[in-house]
Amino acid sequence: MAAKVHRTSHEDKEPMTELEEDTLDSPPRVSLRELALIGDGEVAYIKQVDSDVAERLFPALHAAPEGIDLYALLGADGSPIALTDSRSAAIANAIENDLVPVSVH
Repeated sequence: MAAKVHRTSHEDKEPMTELEEDTLDSPPRVSLRELALIGDGEVAYIKQVDSDVAERLFPALHAAPEGIDLYALLGADGSPIALTDSRSAAIANAIENDLVPVSVH
C-alpha cells in the first residue's frame, strides 16, 4: 500500500485573514514578568562578575575578594543562587540543583 502524499503548496491554502497577517508581521508580546519566568526552575545562568557586582548580587557578602575570577549562578529571573571562584563549581552547583547551566557573556 502506497503512503498518501499531502500537498502543501500555497495554491492549496486559503488566503490568510487580516488577523493572521498582523500576527505574522508583529513580534509576540511578552511582558517583562513573563520573560523573566521563561526557564524558571529549569535554567541557571553563569556569569563572570567582579567583586563590586558580586556584592550587589549577594548583599550578605560584605567584602568580596578582589583580583580573582568570580562566577555568579543566577536563576532564570536573575535571582542570585550561588557565587564561586570557578566556572566548573558554578556548573556543578547548577547540575546539583537540577538546573541546566547556560553561560552569559
